[in-house]
Amino acid sequence: MSNVATITAALPALCLTLSQPDARSMKGLLGFASSLETSEFLDRLSDNALCALPYLFECWAIEGHQLPPLGDWMTWVIMGGRGAGKTRAGAEWVRAMVEGATPLAPGRCRRIALLAETLDQAREIMVMGESGILACSPPDRRPKWNGDRRQLLWPNGATAQTFSASDPESLRGPQFDAAWCDELAKWKKGQDAWDMLQFALRMGLTPQQVVTTTPKNIELVREILADKLTVVTRASTWANRANLSDQFFNKMMVKYDGSTTGRQELDGELLEEVEGAMWNDAALEDGRIHVVGEFSRIVVAVDPPVTGGKNSDDCGIIVVGVNNEGPPKDWRAVVLEDCSISGASPQVWAEKAVNAYHRHKAERLVAEVNQGCDLVASLVRSIDPMISFRAVRATRGKAVRAEPVAALYEQGRIVHLGRLKQLESQMCAMTRNGFMGKGSPDRVDALVWAITEVMIEPASGFMQPRVRSL
Repeated sequence: MSNVATITAALPALCLTLSQPDARSMKGLLGFASSLETSEFLDRLSDNALCALPYLFECWAIEGHQLPPLGDWMTWVIMGGRGAGKTRAGAEWVRAMVEGATPLAPGRCRRIALLAETLDQAREIMVMGESGILACSPPDRRPKWNGDRRQLLWPNGATAQTFSASDPESLRGPQFDAAWCDELAKWKKGQDAWDMLQFALRMGLTPQQVVTTTPKNIELVREILADKLTVVTRASTWANRANLSDQFFNKMMVKYDGSTTGRQELDGELLEEVEGAMWNDAALEDGRIHVVGEFSRIVVAVDPPVTGGKNSDDCGIIVVGVNNEGPPKDWRAVVLEDCSISGASPQVWAEKAVNAYHRHKAERLVAEVNQGCDLVASLVRSIDPMISFRAVRATRGKAVRAEPVAALYEQGRIVHLGRLKQLESQMCAMTRNGFMGKGSPDRVDALVWAITEVMIEPASGFMQPRVRSL
C-alpha cells in the first residue's frame, strides 16, 4: 500500500484518537512521503481532516527522539542540540497524557507539573512558546492559561501547574501523576528541585516524567541517566534541519561544528572527561588556531591498521608542521590535518597518506611498521618511489609513548589548526593506564609518531634547520 493510501485509511481513526500512544503506526509517514504523494494525499482530505492534520503529531514527529519509547519507564530524557525539537516533543507528550478520544473525555493523566529554571521560562517556553503546549493543541482541546494561578486548564478538567526549579520548596505539598522538566541541566538548584519533584509524583498507578535538555556533564544528569527506570532518546540540531532557518543553520555550522561547544550544544553530546586523561576538551579548545605562518618542517605520520577492509581499525594519518628554530624550548608545532580513514584497504590508505604528503609539501612520511615493515614501505613506494619514507617501530606501550607528547601540549607548544573532532575525542580518552575509548587510538598513535619525529627526537641532537613557507 502506498504512503497516500496508508495515511488516508488511518486518518479517520487518528482524528478520534488525537495524539494517543496507540497511534504510533502513523509516525513520520508524511515526513517520508514525496512531494507528489503529499499533494495527492492533501487533495483527498475533507476540510475537517485538513484542520485536524497539523495536530496529529505522529504524522510529523522526527523518528528516533520525538515519540515516547516503548516499555516500562519512569523518566524519559530527550537529550539533544539546540533546535533539535526537544520542546515540541515535551509539549506533545503532555498532550498525549491529558487528552482523551474526545475533547471532554479524560486522558491518562489529570495533574501535570511543568518545571523550568524560572517561572518566566516555564510560561514563555513550555506554555506559550512557538513549540509550547498552547501552540501544539487543537482548538477543541486547547487548555486555557490562568496567569494568577500559573495553571493550564483543559476542557476535560486536567490541569498543569508551572514551577520554578529555583524554588524547590514550592513543590512541597502538591501531587502529580506526570511532569515535564525543561533544560534541567542548567537548573541552579537542580538536585533539590529534582528530589522534591520525585516526592510529588505520587498520583496514579505509574507516574512518569519527561526531561528535555541540552546535555551538560553534571552529577544530576549522570544520576538520572544511570537510573534503570530511565530511557534516553538523542538528537542533534541537524535532525530538525527542515524546521530551522538557513541563516541559523549555516552560522552555527561554520562557527561551532566540531568544537567542544558544538558537540554539546549542537550534537547533543554529553561530554564526559575520562578520569586521568592526558588531554581535556577545554585545554584543546584553548590551544586552537585558524591561521598558520611558516614552518621549518612538515611531516605526515601513519599508524596502519593490522588488517584492511570495512571492519578494520582506522588508519591514523596526521600532518604536523613545526617551527624549530633556536633552542628546543622555543620550538612550536601545529597539527595541520587529520587525514585518517576508516575501513579502507591498504592501497587506499597508502594513497591517502601519499596524497597528504604532496599536498602539504612534506619533508617526510613516517609510518609504524610493527605489523609489517615490508608491506608498508612497498605500498608507499609503489605509489611514489621518490618519497622520503621512514619506518618506525614501537618498543613501548601507547600510553608511555604518548606522555612526552602530552607534556608538550601542557607547555602550550603544540596547537591545532581548526577543529579535529575525531582525533581530539581519542586524545581525551587516552590515560596513563591506557586508552579508555572504543576501538584503537590510531589517530593518537599517528599524532605521537609525528610529534616524536619533529620535536622529541630532534631535541636530543638539535641543529638549526632552514625555514620555509607552506
